[in-house]
Amino acid sequence: MANSLLADRDVSPVGKRWAHNFFKRQPELKTRLFRKYDYQRAKCEDPTIIRSWFRLVQNTIAKYGIRSDDIWNFDETGFMIGIIMAGMVVTGSERQGRPKSVQPGNREWITIIQAINAEGQSIAPFIIGAGQYHLANWYRECDLPGDWVIATSQNGWTNNELGLEWLKHFNRSTTSRSTGPYRLLILDGHESHHSADFERYCKENKIITLSTDSNASRGGSSTFLSLDFKDPKDSNRGPISV
Repeated sequence: MANSLLADRDVSPVGKRWAHNFFKRQPELKTRLFRKYDYQRAKCEDPTIIRSWFRLVQNTIAKYGIRSDDIWNFDETGFMIGIIMAGMVVTGSERQGRPKSVQPGNREWITIIQAINAEGQSIAPFIIGAGQYHLANWYRECDLPGDWVIATSQNGWTNNELGLEWLKHFNRSTTSRSTGPYRLLILDGHESHHSADFERYCKENKIITLSTDSNASRGGSSTFLSLDFKDPKDSNRGPISV
């Protein structure tokens, strides 16, 4: 554009550093690097969509008379066992170089599904490991609480069958503590949360679901209230040796 304006005046074109020098002369302007941002993710931060979503939640709560301790959000996270994150350690001042933490590198994938309600109460986690069978050493070598649920899939990920098994675990864990006739379960858009069996079980057990991906009620879920699994991920990757 600058060269086009100068051409109309019969003036020599600008130099290679003209744009850089121009911004230096304009204190009210500043250059910044932009980052890529997914369109669907950006929509989730649209104030209009967010307000509409929370109106839907409020209307659902009012319609079914759901109390705050019967409002549940759940999420799942996956991480690799044996992969260590960089961190800070304390060493003697005479030590040279950076300390190393040895990781086994077996790359086993684990998925954890966890739920928490609006009062801050949680239920026992549902853990999915890679494999076809339960191995005895899983239970001999660690002291897992008795109410934790261990399941398996070929790759350590959840699927429709395990999604339904988690829902049954949720129902068992929350029925006795429920204070009203209905429970609200907020889901994300994963297909395992929207199978016909999943939705049928919700209807049979008076579990109302809301799904954040479609902002529509389908007896479903939400990611606006998602859980932060950062610390559990880091602790389960944990150092093997220093």
